[in-house]
Amino acid sequence: MNFGLRFATATAFVGALLSASAQTSDPSTHGTHAWIAARTADGQPDLQGHWSNDTYTPLERAVELGEQEFYTADEAAAFFKSRQDDLIGQAEDDIHYDDAIWQAENYDKVVHLRTSLIDSPSNGRLPPLTAAGEARLPQQRATQRANTAAVGARSRSLGERCISWGNVGPPMMPPTYNANLQILQTPGLVVIRHEMMHDARLIYLDGRAHPSPSVQWMAGHSVGHWEGQTLVVDTTNFTPQTNFRGSPQNTRQDIFATERMHVVERFTATAADTILYEFTVEDPETWTTPWSGEMEIRRVEGPIYEYACHEGNYGLANILSAIAAEK
Repeated sequence: MNFGLRFATATAFVGALLSASAQTSDPSTHGTHAWIAARTADGQPDLQGHWSNDTYTPLERAVELGEQEFYTADEAAAFFKSRQDDLIGQAEDDIHYDDAIWQAENYDKVVHLRTSLIDSPSNGRLPPLTAAGEARLPQQRATQRANTAAVGARSRSLGERCISWGNVGPPMMPPTYNANLQILQTPGLVVIRHEMMHDARLIYLDGRAHPSPSVQWMAGHSVGHWEGQTLVVDTTNFTPQTNFRGSPQNTRQDIFATERMHVVERFTATAADTILYEFTVEDPETWTTPWSGEMEIRRVEGPIYEYACHEGNYGLANILSAIAAEK
């Protein structure tokens, strides 16, 4: 997408706020989908096009908000402004990219009323880990970005190695930038192309079963079917290395699961420019109960571009050389 710098003006901000209820899941209309999508040549609801799941809404709700699922309009405006201020007001001693430029797109941010992507459990937070999940944490955290004892590329995170940014999922989580994707459909297949990291996810609609659990993918194996307006996708066959994180901390990839993870997603077109994306995640080896969430995906102008992460990935080499020099 266009990396040109765009700051929200006061007029744009007010306009976004006034339209927020139309661009978020309103509790009074949740679960009702009166709008009828156009159809593909073979009769499927047409979800094709370029989309973005960009949002400031965090995966988990702030603890102090308790059971508050939605902000008031004033609270949503204040939260949105605080995030915009953080983006624009990056400290001079923050040795990183200029985030206001690096993370900009050719579309504006949108105000949302939802306080977290997670809506179940009702506190908007991940359920407790199982004993097995707790036991795995030390080793899993050792593979993360904060690991300063790395001795080789394989001991660094998947993101630093340009393998996975944790956003493809499933469930799909918005990355900090390049939160863009393209949906394509054929009679027996739905393809979701993610700009980050140029991944193409295949969802089979031909009635095939999942393969043996011994066959695994980072993003699992996805099969789908239509329930009226809704594409329902069932995904299994993950690897133990699958990890992800929701906005705005997705780059830390600090949610880990196992090969027993099972994800069910629902894609429902609720307007010409909006898809309601719902998901439920379960992994009895990681969480004590399943957890669910939802967000809206909005149509944007394409195309999406290749995220050429490996080319010029000086960061990984510099990290390893600096660690070696320090030792």
